[in-house]
Amino acid sequence: MLAPVDSEEAHTALAQFLERLIAGSLAAFRGADAAEKQRQLTDRILGTLAEVLHDDDADVLSIASPLRRLLAIHRSVDGLPNERPDSPLSRCSLLTGTRLDASLGSQLRKEIATCDRVDILCSFIKWSGLRVIIDQLRDLVDRNDNLAVRVITTSYMGATDPKAVAVLSELPRTEVRVSYDTKRTRLHAKAYLFHRKTGFSSAYVGSANLSNAALSEGLEWTTKISQYELPYLWDKVTGTFETYWQDDEFQSFDVQSLPRLRQAIGTERRAGTDNELAINFDLRPFPFQEEILDIIAAERNVQNKHRHLIVAATGTGKTMIAAFDYARFARESGHKPRLLFIAHRKEILSQAMVAFRCVLRDQNFGDLLVDGNQPEQHEHLFCSIQSYNSRNLQMESAEQFEYVVVDEFHHAAAPSYQSLLEHVNPKVLLGLTATPERSDQLDVLSWFGGRASAEIRLPDAISRRLLCPFQYFGISDAVDLDGLTWQRGGYRIDDLDRLYTGNDIRAKLVFEKVTETVLDSQDVRGLGFCCSVAHAEFMARFFDENGIPSIALSSGSTSEERNSAQQRLRERSVNFIFVVDLYNEGIDIPEVDTVLFLRPTESLTVFLQQLGRGLRLHPEKECLTVLDFIGAQRKEFRFASRFRALSDKPTAKLDQEIENGFPHLPSGCVIKLERVAQQRVLENVRESNRHLHRRRVVSYWGSVAVGLGRMGATRSTRCNARSFRWESVECANWATQRFNPLEPSGGDEFNA
Repeated sequence: MLAPVDSEEAHTALAQFLERLIAGSLAAFRGADAAEKQRQLTDRILGTLAEVLHDDDADVLSIASPLRRLLAIHRSVDGLPNERPDSPLSRCSLLTGTRLDASLGSQLRKEIATCDRVDILCSFIKWSGLRVIIDQLRDLVDRNDNLAVRVITTSYMGATDPKAVAVLSELPRTEVRVSYDTKRTRLHAKAYLFHRKTGFSSAYVGSANLSNAALSEGLEWTTKISQYELPYLWDKVTGTFETYWQDDEFQSFDVQSLPRLRQAIGTERRAGTDNELAINFDLRPFPFQEEILDIIAAERNVQNKHRHLIVAATGTGKTMIAAFDYARFARESGHKPRLLFIAHRKEILSQAMVAFRCVLRDQNFGDLLVDGNQPEQHEHLFCSIQSYNSRNLQMESAEQFEYVVVDEFHHAAAPSYQSLLEHVNPKVLLGLTATPERSDQLDVLSWFGGRASAEIRLPDAISRRLLCPFQYFGISDAVDLDGLTWQRGGYRIDDLDRLYTGNDIRAKLVFEKVTETVLDSQDVRGLGFCCSVAHAEFMARFFDENGIPSIALSSGSTSEERNSAQQRLRERSVNFIFVVDLYNEGIDIPEVDTVLFLRPTESLTVFLQQLGRGLRLHPEKECLTVLDFIGAQRKEFRFASRFRALSDKPTAKLDQEIENGFPHLPSGCVIKLERVAQQRVLENVRESNRHLHRRRVVSYWGSVAVGLGRMGATRSTRCNARSFRWESVECANWATQRFNPLEPSGGDEFNA
């Protein structure tokens, strides 16, 4: 069907026709000179336009030779990276929330950093979402003299956090308008508008409210609209926002309005209490656990391999995997094989015994052999490594136990574990760990043929939603650790204790950052990891005296004190437990929503274990808040391993990941480093990589020299055959410079 073109719309229809025609014509050019031929054709078209329109503005109707493209127009700020959104400002795009796309939160931060003012329209605002972009909003209002931020939101479903709205309203040159209507809901739109005087404004329109789930992890579809490409659509978006802004339903918000907002939100939340989530315990393996169980079964039945190491992130149910595999092995054997389950803490053993009893549906299965406990039978033991050695169980037959489980197998390099492993000869040996890598480089994989049977690392576990996402904040700490003594792979505890314990200035910094970062300090369920008992008691006392109820625990605390502390934390009669040498392993408190790293943690294993205390899923927890206080460190301290372990793309150049705000993280996760903290981490990562690659270069050339038999002295280099010690500094430096020290290496392959 054909119809005449309206004279008012003819220019748009013809422009669309010409766009397709010209794009197809330009694409017909091929070869090395294609770009130049395309430029020449474009130049002829522009010449025709200039002739017809008699346009005297030659700059408008001309094109550069050679072709160049405008990428960004920005303010230059010394010392700060000039970031721009990942997609061009001149083109529209679609974000789908998958791994292939940058997270919406990362794009909003970059848009805010490069725009003149911003409008936000969304049904609700969560504190976890606002703190992802709040620093960029503060920078935006600081560089403006006029109104820079406008926000429209509602009390819909009681989902908005009042603190988030209050913080927004307190920003200078910012206005917030709220709908308090709890009977009907008109606003379901979600849009973020970034205005630029250059004409390259952009709007993100879709399904994402201002929450961590929407900005970082949800499968939210968001369309980016470019003012340059689709000016008519940009005009409609901005015009609609202005209509809402003038609507009387959306009322101006200030601090005096906060009680009214809280009342409206409370009414909405009470109305939805009938739909609370019900949690049911299911004894069937999760799909990912079933995959691991099938791998173990295949190794056992097809490869005749009976030693298995399972590497699974803290909180993914390693013990349940062991229980399910034991149950399967028991079914295949026709009886319950004699079991020895080894761990180093009573809490781990108690939880493991409960897991096995539940899976086997036998509440009489097994006994504890720990802390002087006398088991009634010796067929199925949940035994501490200390009791195994003190009771001289190694004097029993090597075949006494048919199925042996060693939990937290990264401890296996210790002499106490070595005596166990060298003695027992079970039909099945199952090792469990979250991190087989040890900072002392001792090998624990040798017991399993040099490799793990199955792995599910932390980033994958979070992306699969087996663990909750984290928001990690690196805080600039004023305490300087560079002058402390470094021994046995870490700082001396006495030195750390002297710096931290009684340090009211640092304790105040920790307290202020907690209250600034969390939604409500009285709702927090947090753990603070300290360097000593005195430090833990000092921090607990400081928090308690300043209005955040807190207690301290250590490995010397009684079981009653530990159990009471956990229950008080769950009930929120205390908000923080400050611990030392405790809660690193085997303790499940899913309610924990905040973790404080109050001392440098050299071991990657310990760091991930402590982080894992807060990664358990819980219906009351949207994400884990992590505050890491980063002081100036000695050069021996290493940040690189922890940030690689948190990355969804561990092979990426780490310095670029840090500079770009960690774009490759598990779904829903955010890492934000304060400026000084970022500088410290970057310097540390670059220095450690230089040392690492220098060692690799020296090792490589040493092996080359040995292989070629060139161990004699030469004019430029002399080598010691036993240690391959470079005695020509210039030669070593030359070799090091042949390689990129920031490029991750999968091995010792060099192209000299």
